[in-house]
Amino acid sequence: MDQATYDKGLAIRKAVLGEDYVNTALKNADDFNRPFQDLLTEYCWGACWGRDGLPRKTRSMLNLAMIAILNRPHELRAHLKGALTNGVSRDEIREIFMQVMIYAGAPAAVDSFRIAREVFAELDKA
Repeated sequence: MDQATYDKGLAIRKAVLGEDYVNTALKNADDFNRPFQDLLTEYCWGACWGRDGLPRKTRSMLNLAMIAILNRPHELRAHLKGALTNGVSRDEIREIFMQVMIYAGAPAAVDSFRIAREVFAELDKA
């Protein structure tokens, strides 16, 4: 493992997803999934998200579309919060999911809109 890339990834992961979310994921790691958590932090968050080629807002927008299309509701919930943290507006999120509907189908968009409304309601209560 490249420690500098891991450290950069850990900082970005916490900035986007929230320190509590990341600390819980790392705390719950065991011998089985700890190597996965390390790889995720180093390569996904450090080597990819840590690149200068795209701003975090753009990366969040891309992630929302891809995760919606892949039908990964748990990850979509986390990345919706991260996208808001990275400056993606609720109006922009709506437009992303409208685009998802056209290119990936109504079922993916229906679930994405439902999950987004749940996340927005949770955040509005806080």
